[in-house]
Amino acid sequence: MTYIDVVNNVMRRMRETPVANITQTTYSTMVGDFVNDAKELVETAWDWSALRQTLIVPTANDVVSYSLVGSQDNLKMLDIINDTSNLFLEYRPQMWFRNAYYVSPPPSGAPTLYTFNGVDANGDTQIDVYPKPDGVYSLRVSAVIRKGLLVNNQDRLYVPSAPVIHLANALLSRERGETGGTSTAEYFSIANQYLSDAIALDAAKHPEETVWYS
Repeated sequence: MTYIDVVNNVMRRMRETPVANITQTTYSTMVGDFVNDAKELVETAWDWSALRQTLIVPTANDVVSYSLVGSQDNLKMLDIINDTSNLFLEYRPQMWFRNAYYVSPPPSGAPTLYTFNGVDANGDTQIDVYPKPDGVYSLRVSAVIRKGLLVNNQDRLYVPSAPVIHLANALLSRERGETGGTSTAEYFSIANQYLSDAIALDAAKHPEETVWYS
């Protein structure tokens, strides 16, 4: 669904007239804000299939740090593959990298390890790799990347719409203070049920991620 579709769906549930533009009225603008609040809560509730992406990062000779363009600071790493050398990169903490690069002389070669190193000037997540690349290697970064705020009417909602709609409805009902018969607690309960069902459906696509092994 688009941003305007979600906002108007919530507007109708609040007995308000749908709008042609999200910022058309003060109330529709507020609805848009609550929709974004609900979207953020739903996006962080589970590693949704729709938010899973693969970024291709080519290395360069003697360059250690790389930006994951478009990831911002909303990324959960799943894995990194050195597609050129056909191996998975393993994670190491930053202290290990500081020792490897600043205490011990770093070797050069095909990257086999990685760590996180803050964000760049654009706010995108950065990673460091080890050893220092001695040429061009293609890194396939698989990650869950949460989206930024919805802004324009046609901005797309990638997570399931029902939990977002009903959670925004619950937030608005709490702000308004009256809902015409349904309590705010009931609205939150309904929203949580929609979210639980949506997670269960999506989790079935990744059953290995819901099993804990001792």
